[in-house]
Amino acid sequence: MTLAKQFAAYSEWRQRLSGSLADFHRRIVDHGLGDIQTDQRFERLFEKLRDDRLNVAFVAEFSRGKSELINASFFAHQGNRMLPLRAGRTTMCPTELMYDPSKPPNIALLPIETRETGTSVSVCKENPGAWTVLPLATASPNALQETLHSVSEVRRVPRKVAEKLGFDEEDATPVGAIEDDEVEIPRWRHAVINYPHPLLQQGLVILDTPGLNAIGAEPELTLSLLPSAHAILFILAADTGVTQSDLAVWKQHIGSGGNSNRGRIVVLNKIDGLWDGLKSETEITAEIERQVRDSAETLGLSRDRIFPVSAQKGLVARVNGDGRLLERSRLSILEHALSSELIPARQEITRENVESEFSDIHANAHSVFETRLTGLREQISELAALRGKNKGIVEYMMRKVRSEKEEFEAGLQRYYAVRSIFSQLTNRLFRHLGLDSLNKLARTTRRAMEEATFSRSLSDAMRGFFDASRRNLKESDKIIAEILQMIDASQRKLVVEHGLKLSNPSAFALTRQQQDVNRLDAWCDTHLNTVFQFMTHEKKQLTERFFSEVTHQIRRVFQSANREVDAWSKSLIAPMEAQIRERQIQLKRRLESIQRIHQATDTLEERIKELMHLECELLNQQHALD
Repeated sequence: MTLAKQFAAYSEWRQRLSGSLADFHRRIVDHGLGDIQTDQRFERLFEKLRDDRLNVAFVAEFSRGKSELINASFFAHQGNRMLPLRAGRTTMCPTELMYDPSKPPNIALLPIETRETGTSVSVCKENPGAWTVLPLATASPNALQETLHSVSEVRRVPRKVAEKLGFDEEDATPVGAIEDDEVEIPRWRHAVINYPHPLLQQGLVILDTPGLNAIGAEPELTLSLLPSAHAILFILAADTGVTQSDLAVWKQHIGSGGNSNRGRIVVLNKIDGLWDGLKSETEITAEIERQVRDSAETLGLSRDRIFPVSAQKGLVARVNGDGRLLERSRLSILEHALSSELIPARQEITRENVESEFSDIHANAHSVFETRLTGLREQISELAALRGKNKGIVEYMMRKVRSEKEEFEAGLQRYYAVRSIFSQLTNRLFRHLGLDSLNKLARTTRRAMEEATFSRSLSDAMRGFFDASRRNLKESDKIIAEILQMIDASQRKLVVEHGLKLSNPSAFALTRQQQDVNRLDAWCDTHLNTVFQFMTHEKKQLTERFFSEVTHQIRRVFQSANREVDAWSKSLIAPMEAQIRERQIQLKRRLESIQRIHQATDTLEERIKELMHLECELLNQQHALD
């Protein structure tokens, strides 16, 4: 199955899953099992499925054919290239292709001058006014292509201006001298193309990156976009194999060595350059295999992670409907490998995420049903025991149920005390995760970095920032463990003393957030060491620009922690409140039933028959829900 077909199948599965959840939610509401917390949990599930994205990044040095590979794999049906192609560099800035239905088709371009402010691309994305937005004429392929050529625009600036913006010869920036004091630099810093392609509409996000310098100079690429990609296609040229600059990109930004680079695929592009008319097909195949073997050895990958293709011939074959040329381009083999690995893995992650949340909702609904059934059967049993009894026995039973109801309500005082302690603990927890304290820490660290005159001072300032962030997460985990222990003890008491049907509270920890902080710290420790060694004004600016992105990423980590802790804390209390509410209703109904019998406003047999009918209805509802 092609990548397009398999991704479409995954999208359909996601829609069916969302429909099933919506049906279950409706049933919960119809059966009176819902509350505000349950509604919010369902809304989070629907949001996760709506916002589910499949991020595929294309990374390479210049002129390796990234844009052509994207054209051949995703846009050949248009009968032409979507992304621009010309000799030399084409993609001058990182370019994201996606689709947001709330916006019209357009291309948003971030001016290169925004680097001067030290503001990260991530922060700029929150400020629409910082971008130049051009509409896309989707009905006209020629007009569309013309607009998309914006990503390859350059401008001339004095060399000093280029250096101030992060372009210098030391970083091997191919800025091409025009005059003695002028160079060419990209006009745009980042581009986001919002285009209603079927795959993009289903949640595919494609990242097309420029070469080494742009990756190194843009913190968001290395700290956020590349790490969050579900697959990275690293493109090499088949005629040159792994060059020194290719190896630098691989080691610094993509591969960690070994054969465990899941989601990392290497593409040996432009194999048509080896199609020598003087060589036999066997000789050509042997040459391609030699390049595959050498590339695998250099990159430390297994050979089955490297795919030789001709993106250009693959595009031509698809546009012209040439099956033989498509087969020779080997493009379908790459796409099959990508789809067979990427889509099932992403589907499994989505399934696990939904199942984890849904299982808890289902268990809580089932527990409330069990409580209802228990209360109903107690009523039937009590009323059945009154058959043939005199009025005095009925009065005794009424006093007994009333006493049980009063005892339960008196016992709730302990629960309310637990609620009070729970509120105090969660307040402490959110103080550790609060964004105000994090922003204060970031400002303090930035001041220390601005005042630093030695590389050691810069390094120490960033180290302190990461250490403080980690401490806050670790202290939060301690409070979470304390809350879990308290809720577990409270639930056990409610189960033993009042027979409530409560499952063990859901375990929770901020492990993922701690891993994210460690990842960011490790990246800075590895990649900024070379910057710290040479304390120049430009290097200090670069470090501060990276710190701006680091603080933005850490802020996102803490925002994620806040959302997850808030949802988890509500999920702890909601089942107990639902069970307590249901128990109170059942005790009230038991008392009312006996009172009706005592006052002779209803016959005993009629009431028993009515309750047994309710029991059958309840069992049918439970079966339908399961």
